[in-house]
Amino acid sequence: MASSVDLGSQLEALVTDLVKAGRYNSRSEILREGVRLIHERETRLAALDAAIGRGVADADAGRVHPLGDVVSRLDRRYGKDTSNRP
Repeated sequence: MASSVDLGSQLEALVTDLVKAGRYNSRSEILREGVRLIHERETRLAALDAAIGRGVADADAGRVHPLGDVVSRLDRRYGKDTSNRP
């Protein structure tokens, strides 16, 4: 399936410069790379949305811990001195 895209003058110039510089072999290679990067970002965002959803569901169900307890546990785990903490 062929695609036609209008990148605008600024992005067209960037694509042209990247091909001329030898960073990419063709305009298509640049566009495929861009689409791959967007796919990776969207995949990470979907995973983050799912994690946030699980966290909200846990909070709604009362599966939470007081912040002070969590901070103390993390401080112990990573060896931070908490003796001067208010």
